[in-house]
Amino acid sequence: MSISILGAGAFGTALAISLARSGQPITLWARDSDYAVAMQQNRENTKRLAGHPFPDSITVTGDVEAACNHDTLLLATPMQQLADFTQHHAHLLNDRTLVACCKGVDLATGLGPVATLAHTCPDAIPAILTGPSFARDIAMGLPTALTLACKNDQIGAALQSQLSTENLRLYRTTDTIGAELGGALKNVIAIACGATIGAGLGESARAAVMTRGYAEMQRLAQTLGAQPQTLSGLSGFGDLTLTCTSEQSRNYSYGLALGRGDSFDPDITVEGAKTALAVSNLAQKHQIDMPITQVIAAVLLQNTTVPEAMEALLSRPLKKE
Repeated sequence: MSISILGAGAFGTALAISLARSGQPITLWARDSDYAVAMQQNRENTKRLAGHPFPDSITVTGDVEAACNHDTLLLATPMQQLADFTQHHAHLLNDRTLVACCKGVDLATGLGPVATLAHTCPDAIPAILTGPSFARDIAMGLPTALTLACKNDQIGAALQSQLSTENLRLYRTTDTIGAELGGALKNVIAIACGATIGAGLGESARAAVMTRGYAEMQRLAQTLGAQPQTLSGLSGFGDLTLTCTSEQSRNYSYGLALGRGDSFDPDITVEGAKTALAVSNLAQKHQIDMPITQVIAAVLLQNTTVPEAMEALLSRPLKKE
């Protein structure tokens, strides 16, 4: 079974490097065809993942039709671009196995990655690869454990074998709802944790935000049909722990900037920002109490400030845990 990765950002590039180390042929597609030529010649993604040379078995292309002519397609495109990309190229993607490698909730539809793939490419087999990981760790060959979710467990088992490498250990599940929501919701809580530290409220406050944020994640995910144990695994609790404690996380770093009142590079994709707005809408629709998510959404909409948001959370009525 041949593998192609659509999207040459840091994570897509890191996956290509890890998968190609065994010598298996890997195609990496880049939207910018000129840069694809440069990467193929230079054997490195100097823009997104500098310092990590490509194994010989990686072929970089800007030809999307050629890139889609493989059995398994890993879609490493930003969440908010996934629906448009898959709709536009549905004629190339249908009848393939599609593995989403992004995290979030589509702001326009309220759908996660797997649900988006099922909607835009109904004849494809959708799955998701998610969990606690940084692109540079994967590219360096450091040990990383991820969740692979596919409703068809037989296909999931085949993907698990196909996509596991010496440094990537995959655990599989059929709970695609839990896996996609865990990866999406933790980004919102990571922004909140970053804002907490950025505002100078301390490590204890961050621990409280993580814990109460995890409770919010469970409430929404279970309401939408996720299995509770999925949220306690790699794609939920594991990813939450990593993202809320490291400045390598774009969402956490974005939150730090919010808390400090600093500017943030607009060219850096922060999936949690749009996801916070989408999840706030879902919480209201399903009447689920998600106060941390809701105050982060309010901050992003400039309806409140970080100090006001923290004050609002601390002044909530006392309750049982």
